[in-house]
Amino acid sequence: MRGSNRIRQITEQGQALWLDFISRELLRSGKLRELINDGVTGVTSNPTIFHKSIAAGRDYDDQIRELAREGRSAYEIYEALAIRDIQAAADQLRNVYNETHGRDGYVSLEVNPKLAHDTEGTIAEARRLFAAVDRRNLMIKVPATAEGLPAMRTLIGEGINVNVTLIFAIARYEEVMQAYLDGLRILRRAERPIGLVGSVASFFVSRVDTLVDKLLGEKIAAGEHGLETLLGQAAVANAKIAYDCFKQVFESDAFRDLRAAGARVQRPLWASTSTKNPTYSPTKYVDALIGPHTVNTVPLHTLDEIRRHAAPARTIDMDVKQAYGLVERLRGIGIRMEDVTEQLLREGVRLFADSFEALLADLETKRARFAGR
Repeated sequence: MRGSNRIRQITEQGQALWLDFISRELLRSGKLRELINDGVTGVTSNPTIFHKSIAAGRDYDDQIRELAREGRSAYEIYEALAIRDIQAAADQLRNVYNETHGRDGYVSLEVNPKLAHDTEGTIAEARRLFAAVDRRNLMIKVPATAEGLPAMRTLIGEGINVNVTLIFAIARYEEVMQAYLDGLRILRRAERPIGLVGSVASFFVSRVDTLVDKLLGEKIAAGEHGLETLLGQAAVANAKIAYDCFKQVFESDAFRDLRAAGARVQRPLWASTSTKNPTYSPTKYVDALIGPHTVNTVPLHTLDEIRRHAAPARTIDMDVKQAYGLVERLRGIGIRMEDVTEQLLREGVRLFADSFEALLADLETKRARFAGR
């Protein structure tokens, strides 16, 4: 079976596959266009991805040199580099956006991670970036912090596409969906078309197993018995429960009037789906989470594994009762998913902020070197 067929077979189940990567080489080489032809229908980025791409080689050096000689700061240089890449990716995906009537074809750009706990700062930054990129198929990434939710509601209410990122907890996901509905109602009251705004809710997957498996390993090492079967189960269970909540909200009366007015569902997007544990299948977090009205964003190496090994079939709503049972069993041995997901959100915000700081530091080094020439 050709690899592209596996991608297409997954999309036939109602799931979009997006690429969790961006670089100038990807855009210039024609590789992204090849992936789009194979069935990839979107691109996501984050500070870690940009740091790896910009710091790794020389693809950005000419633009950095030009901007440095203009006296731009490291932050201004980063933004100029990112905007150019995002615009190029959006242009290459524009046909997908048009052909799917705005369901797919998006490129995501994250607000400054330092604004994760600043509602007004996030709103202002999102507005500015959306205008600067100037592409209808741009999604602004806003973290699912307590401060990020009202920002997302406001942005949706202004017709700005939003990718709500760093979702781990079911309770927080329910708040995200409610904020999306509230934003649509704001947009509707303003008598603006609500069918043009797109949004996804990025639910992080593999990191849940990484932490829960660590906690289980500590208990097993301490002599607790019968816990081995729980290893590698929590992440998929958490995501399946999230999808169950998604169906409850978007198949409910609360969404019916909005749907009738043209609103789209806010699709769950499975993020962090590359396998961190080498003993697990490389497509573990793909095969178990396939189903309608979902997105899975994957790095290049996971996309290659999908071509070779994925098992395209609807699985997202299988074993949902068992997923709820697993969470209760974990609670019974002292592992509360609420605590796990709260820790992961804190760590996720910090990791992106750290990556952003490292990126700016690397750019400052290059800026200083080029400015002196």
